[in-house]
Amino acid sequence: MQVGPSQASTSTPIRERFQIKSKHWLFLMACPFLVLVFIFSYLPLGGWIYAFYDYRPGIPLSKSDFVGFHWFTAMFSNEVQRSEMVRVLRNTFAISSLGILTSVLPVIFAIMLTEVRNASFKKIVQTFTTLPNFISWVLVYSFAFMLFSVDGGFLNNVLMSLGWIEEPTNILASNQHTWLAMTLWGVWKGLGWGAIMYIAAITGIDQELYEAAKVDGASRFRQIWHVTIPGIMPTFFVLLVLSIANFINNGMEQYFIFANAMNMSNIEVLDLYVYNVGITGSNFGFATAVSIMKSFVSLFLLFLANGLSKAVRGETII
Repeated sequence: MQVGPSQASTSTPIRERFQIKSKHWLFLMACPFLVLVFIFSYLPLGGWIYAFYDYRPGIPLSKSDFVGFHWFTAMFSNEVQRSEMVRVLRNTFAISSLGILTSVLPVIFAIMLTEVRNASFKKIVQTFTTLPNFISWVLVYSFAFMLFSVDGGFLNNVLMSLGWIEEPTNILASNQHTWLAMTLWGVWKGLGWGAIMYIAAITGIDQELYEAAKVDGASRFRQIWHVTIPGIMPTFFVLLVLSIANFINNGMEQYFIFANAMNMSNIEVLDLYVYNVGITGSNFGFATAVSIMKSFVSLFLLFLANGLSKAVRGETII
């Protein structure tokens, strides 16, 4: 049946009105999340004003002394403070660099998991590797304490019973290999969760590409190399750019839980340093100034990584 001109002209406005209503509904659905982002991400930026005052708890901000950019210049005002900032930034850069280097592990794990033919075994492995992501760092430290503590730790008991060591080793309080230990704990906790996006990306690859590769005589390894890996590269590069943007945002909870007097010099990253200075040391102005500096550096790294992505891949994420 052929549609006449009058019917076509009538259906077009109806379709346009439907699309407009759909856009309005999508915006209304997104509104609650936009409000939450505004409340928890943008509204707290008003607290940046504390970086320009010599604020002390109990004294109203209006009665505090205005110090301008004093706390910003105080970060590198003397040799002691400079060495302290260099130490904290060194820890932050080292652990973040190791985190970026190990970002390929979820990719490898996702590829290996999708190659498993036994569906039951695949589900069991994915479940057990994803569960640690939902465990708090407090429980992770409790698990580490049961394994590596001096008094009654499982590892020390086994090594001493085998005669390999004569006295227990305090691994958790050791200042050696702290960066590597923190990275490995992070990998263990986030490996399965990080692989979920890559598994979804692999699932979305057109199966006809694999069929074409089989017809050409490609082995399973060749199919992974020429089909699977190129198919998940866009997802990997987006997550890599976001990781670079968060290069100096290590978080605080993991390092706060594992920190002690013996390893503090190597485990105190920038976020933990801000907490120690601001909350423990009650120097809110200086801690806020460091946080502002960290935010601007993160923003700069985001645009830098986005520019590199455009130069290398011809695509950007913002």
